[in-house]
Amino acid sequence: MLRFEVSVEDLLRSRFALSPALDLCLLLRSLIGQGPPLPRAWAARLMPAFERLRRETELDAALALQAPQSGPNFVAPPPRGLNQTWADDLAMIRATPLEAARHEFATTATGPSAHDPRVRAVLDSPDAVSRIAEAMDRAWHEMLAADWPQLRAICERDVVHWVGVIGEHGWATTIESLHPGIAWRAGGIEVGFFRGGTVRLTGDGLLLIPSVFVGHIAAHLEDPWPRTLVYRARGTAALWGEQETIPQPDALAALVGRARARLLLVLDAPASTSHLARSLAMAPGAVGDHLSILRGAGLLVRARSGRSVLYRRTPLGEALVAGSG
Repeated sequence: MLRFEVSVEDLLRSRFALSPALDLCLLLRSLIGQGPPLPRAWAARLMPAFERLRRETELDAALALQAPQSGPNFVAPPPRGLNQTWADDLAMIRATPLEAARHEFATTATGPSAHDPRVRAVLDSPDAVSRIAEAMDRAWHEMLAADWPQLRAICERDVVHWVGVIGEHGWATTIESLHPGIAWRAGGIEVGFFRGGTVRLTGDGLLLIPSVFVGHIAAHLEDPWPRTLVYRARGTAALWGEQETIPQPDALAALVGRARARLLLVLDAPASTSHLARSLAMAPGAVGDHLSILRGAGLLVRARSGRSVLYRRTPLGEALVAGSG
């Protein structure tokens, strides 16, 4: 079992962040069979580019660093906050000193692929960092960049939800709600299916990162990362095509119109205009018009979260939805 000893100061310093580089690494791990399998449609779409990049770039050298239970820090540097971008991550990757990178090569590149002559030539070269960084940059732009706005919106919406839970119910409820295998016991966070003993946060807080590619829960326990839990973002199932049917109570639809009723019903957690448009297969302009009317009627409010403007139901909106069920 893994247990984080948490003080009041730790709770005050705990925070959320997004990590484009970590999600890229998790995606690559899934494609080589070291992570949860991707949905068939995503795998079929991404695999041709993945195989081509393995031929055309030094991506195999980056893949050789992905051990079954761990990975290199320099291709997935710790994020600084919710506004982290791939450009931020890439700059940190490229700035990795060669000596630090080679230390990671020695500890993580231990599998059979690390002995491939082509891979070994990259890892032993004086420009290994720049060559691996270039391969990761190509992988980002050709495999993940187009989907990232949607993935980011899902993760931002997830963070807004959990911040609301923290404010209303506290950290203990929030932590236990992230995953059934996590429990809050005696002032600590326990992850029953991990090995790791007891980890003291010593006032630095816990970093929480939502991801659409993590299987269930992952953890970072060693420097340079802060002590971190990576968890599956809410809304991932819908992204993978496991859409739940959205009810459309006739009374609510008759009152505000079918499209606005759908928007009110789906806003069980805050969401942006673009996220709602994708979720409901509606034109962004139409969604924006409906949101404006609902907001003018006092059923929604909006607030900025990073680069997004998120809408949520007001108490009046909540009461209207509850009364229509």
